[in-house]
Amino acid sequence: MEKRKIKIATIGGGSGYTPELVQGFLDRYDKMPVAELWLVDVPAGEKKLHIIGAMAKRMVAKAGVPMKIVTTMDRRAALKDADFVTTQYRVGQLPARMNDENIPAKYGLIGQETNGAGELMMGLRSIPVLIDIVHEMEELCPNAWLINFANPAGMMAEAVTHYTKWTKIMGLCNGPDNIVRDIANALNVTKDRIYVEFIGLNHLVFAKHIYLDGREVTKHVIDLVTSQQQRVDNPGVGNWNTDFLQSLGVIPISYLQYYWKTRQVLAEEKAAIAGEGSRAVVAERLEQQLFHIYENPKLTTVPPELKKRGGSGYSEASCNLVYSIYADKQDMQTVNVPNNGACLDMAPDAVMELNCVISAHGALPVTTGHMPSSVAGIVQEMKAFEVAACKAAVTGDYGTALKAMTINPLVHSDVDAKKLLDEMLLANKEYLPQFDFSQLEGKTHEEVH
Repeated sequence: MEKRKIKIATIGGGSGYTPELVQGFLDRYDKMPVAELWLVDVPAGEKKLHIIGAMAKRMVAKAGVPMKIVTTMDRRAALKDADFVTTQYRVGQLPARMNDENIPAKYGLIGQETNGAGELMMGLRSIPVLIDIVHEMEELCPNAWLINFANPAGMMAEAVTHYTKWTKIMGLCNGPDNIVRDIANALNVTKDRIYVEFIGLNHLVFAKHIYLDGREVTKHVIDLVTSQQQRVDNPGVGNWNTDFLQSLGVIPISYLQYYWKTRQVLAEEKAAIAGEGSRAVVAERLEQQLFHIYENPKLTTVPPELKKRGGSGYSEASCNLVYSIYADKQDMQTVNVPNNGACLDMAPDAVMELNCVISAHGALPVTTGHMPSSVAGIVQEMKAFEVAACKAAVTGDYGTALKAMTINPLVHSDVDAKKLLDEMLLANKEYLPQFDFSQLEGKTHEEVH
């Protein structure tokens, strides 16, 4: 029987990561024929979109498959009759990320795009766009699946779950998949021989149990990490205190460094800002180099330079997820969906990053029971922050945004939170139409600072 051909719309198609996504679909074409891949972007990303589109067409031509690549800034045309919609956009692009990193640093606080004050701002900018996309999907492709890779992925899924009627959404991050890969490498085995039980939130997830050929090897893997024999996390912070990690009994994704190594990380961030620049500055420089490479008319493969940009490997996670839904594969993957009782310490409708069985019907979370008491507190605290942040993003309510900023564990002070929020809101004004800026704009520069 001929396989059903599908249409995929990728919002944020001008991203430097898109060639990896295209390659993922080409690698799976025999199993999942993508008839049309629409790459969508906004006018500010038009030049990048054309560069990526041209490269994607060269890749398709080399593969010799009838996959049609369409580049457009007409989102509605792209969404029309789509089977899958993948979202990977960044509102405000890297300049907005620079503000997310540099403004908190002025207050002696962590500046990071998906943690702390930066995460709040990214959510305030990005959530309304995703909700608009969902409303268009309800009209134009009501049977499609929405696979969101845009950050903050967990918060984005939380907002769609609670502020729309759309249920066919999964938030995706390559972090858990990278942890599994690194654990397999540490054990010198193939990924299919291990099973890692994850529990937590996006960028705040923990490897709770690790099994090799059905035998639990969690302690052995932790021993490998603490002995510095193998760094097992993403993006690679293996310098946890030995006694602490042994006592913790789980492997935290490296984003926990912002919460449990705050002073050290803040010092590193300040040194970076004073030196080569914050991560956003470095990323912008790498992106410019990458797009210069993409412009080469002879380039037909994903260049190795993409790995330097960070986030590489995402096509493996995203394409696997799309294929598992398409083929009703009923395999296990880690995604961001409503808890649905899988974790006994969180509300059923709270979006968590969990192992799920993936089928044509969606994601079914696998029961994991209680979180270890040592990590339950920070997960619940961050979920409270996410809930407040989502409400602020949807309503534009200043008080709710201030509450979210203040209760985030990386901010620490209501006084600092208010000053920081005011300055960051003003810096993001053009991306936050849901907020009333009349009172903030009346303040002098000194009052904001």
